[in-house]
Parts: sequence; C-alpha cells; structure tokens
Amino acid sequence: MKRDSFFQGLKVVEFAGVLAGPAVGMFFAELGAEVIKIENKSTGGDMTRGWKLPSEDPDSPVSAYFCSVNWGKQHLMLDLNDPDDLQIALSHACRADVVISNFKPASARRLGVDAESLHARNPGLIYAQINAFSDPEDPRPAFDVVLQAEAGFLYMTGEAGRPPARMPVALIDLVAAHQLKEAILIALLHHARTGKGSVVGTSLMESALASLANQAGNFLMAGHVPQRMGAQHPNIAPYGDIFNCADGKPVLLAIGTERQFRALCEVLGLEWMLEDPDFQTNKERVNNREALNEVLSVAISTKMFDDLIPQLHAAAVPAAQIRDLRSVFDLPEAQAMILEEKTAEGIPTKRVKTVAFHIKKKKLKWKWK
Repeated sequence: MKRDSFFQGLKVVEFAGVLAGPAVGMFFAELGAEVIKIENKSTGGDMTRGWKLPSEDPDSPVSAYFCSVNWGKQHLMLDLNDPDDLQIALSHACRADVVISNFKPASARRLGVDAESLHARNPGLIYAQINAFSDPEDPRPAFDVVLQAEAGFLYMTGEAGRPPARMPVALIDLVAAHQLKEAILIALLHHARTGKGSVVGTSLMESALASLANQAGNFLMAGHVPQRMGAQHPNIAPYGDIFNCADGKPVLLAIGTERQFRALCEVLGLEWMLEDPDFQTNKERVNNREALNEVLSVAISTKMFDDLIPQLHAAAVPAAQIRDLRSVFDLPEAQAMILEEKTAEGIPTKRVKTVAFHIKKKKLKWKWK
C-alpha cells in the first residue's frame, strides 16, 4: 500500500501502547514519516497484541485491535531495563524529530527517556506526552471506559431508565490522539520557523472534557444535567429518533432546521403539523417530543423503506438507514479507506485509515531538517 510522502524524512519514535499514542504514530506513518515503535520485549509487546476476538487465531502475534493503529511502522522489541536494549532505543530517540510517550514520568526519568534527558541530547526534538489525567503524577491507571465514566460520557449514554452504555469505540483515546496530533503539528511549525524543539502533551481527561461541547454548554449556561436519551438530542426534535417502516426496517431522522421539518411533513403528508402550535417550532417539538413521535411513527409505519428513503433524500431531509459494519464496508467510501499490510511474519492485515483529509501539495522544496 503506497503511503503519502508529505512527512517523508520525518522520524518518529513511539514509546506508547494501546490506542491513543499508537493512533498518533500511525497518523504520521500514513503521511510518509518513518515511525519506529518500541515495544516491551519482556511483556510480549503492546498489550493489545493479545486483545483478540474468539474468532481470531490464538497463535497469531497480532490481534485485529493491535493492527487497527499500527500500520506502516517498524517494530522493535526491546527490554529497556537491559542496558544494551536501552541504548538501541536511545539511539533512535536521539535522532528522532518526534518522540511519542505514554510513560509514567518516574519511569521515563529512570530510563532517561523523559523530555529533559532527550532534549539534552537532541535539542530540536518534539517530545509528545500523553497521560491519563491532567496531573502526570496521578497514579490512577485509566482505560478509555474509565475516562468515559469520569468525564460524564457514560452517565449520558444509553437508553432512558436503563444502565449507562459504553460508547462502542474507545472515543476518549481517539479524541486524545487528535489533540496530541494537533499539538505536534503546531510544534513542527514552530520547529520549521525557529529550529527549536518543544514539549507538548495532553491527557485523556482534558481531551474528554474538551469534547463535551454542547452538552457542557447546556450545563454551564442553562444548568441542564444531560440524561440518557438513546440516540435522541436534548436540543432538537426529531433528531436521532428512529422509526420503523411498514417492512420493519428502521429509519433515523435528523431534522436540524425548520425548512427540513417542512419538507419532512410534505413527504409524509403531514402538512397540518405545520399549523399546529405544538409542533410549529423546534422549541415546541422538543417540549412535545412524545406526541411528535407518535404522529411520525404512525405515518412512517405506512411507508416502505426503499420508497421512503429516496423521497426524503430528494427533499433534502436528513435521514439514514442504520447500517452494521458489513453494510458500511460495502460502501465505496469505506472501501477506499482500507489499508492493508503484511506483518513481518507474513500475516495479511487490514484496518481503516486514520487520515480522512486530503491535501493537494504545491511543488515546493521542503525539508524538515
């Protein structure tokens, strides 16, 4: 699989495991950087190598989970408590442009792979640290679901009257990865202008809090504590509401404007709702969500899915079918985002790209060093 050449010549050393740090490393690998992943030989490498589904080969050295964020990297199995292995790791770090770390600070200092020690030997280095909590010395271990709980996501996620539901991907890790990527890119710009290195960092907790967005705004400005609402939206109706068609297939609506609501009513033959004071504005629809959904449910239950969806799309009404991943990866857009690679052992692997943007480069001569 051909990689982009945007960061060709950039060397990244990754002292990170699980998801957030490795996702940052893979981002740079996809864009052409040389990425060397240092794994702990004494523990069998990144712990996600063993996070396998029951259907996966138990003897494989990698799992599908591990492969999802470890494309395009060189893997070095080293025991950093062994002086010779540590020197190999340090030799790479001292020649790197970027080091990604999720070491605990005390461990990094003991090994000499902390920012201060590496900057003494490589002043132009960008040292990128990811922690669980804002205090890097906080001893609490934290996986994604812990941060989903601590940052309020778990409380809000799931159906009303039922226990909280974990988001089905490690979203806190992924938003932390995006925060760290942005910090590194700013540091690269600073380095290109000044030749100076930087120490950048984020935490899962801060990244999670930054991603609360409108839910945080609802609380901070209106005192509203979000409750579990399934796919529904606290500010808009119908938005995220799901209705069954005559053939039993579900359709999801996401009405964000008054024009879209008018178009929905016209498609469903419910023009009378436009004159009903209970449904004329979004505010009233939110206040009368249950009555609104009863009307929409009856109307949609008379329509066949394959007839309704084209009508809604033609009227520019935001609506969707609810796809499983088999159906998702039948889509041309999804097929175009699959990256394939063989491991050192010759095992074929697949994952989806982490880079979802496009760059048209001008013909400029540019060097990172």
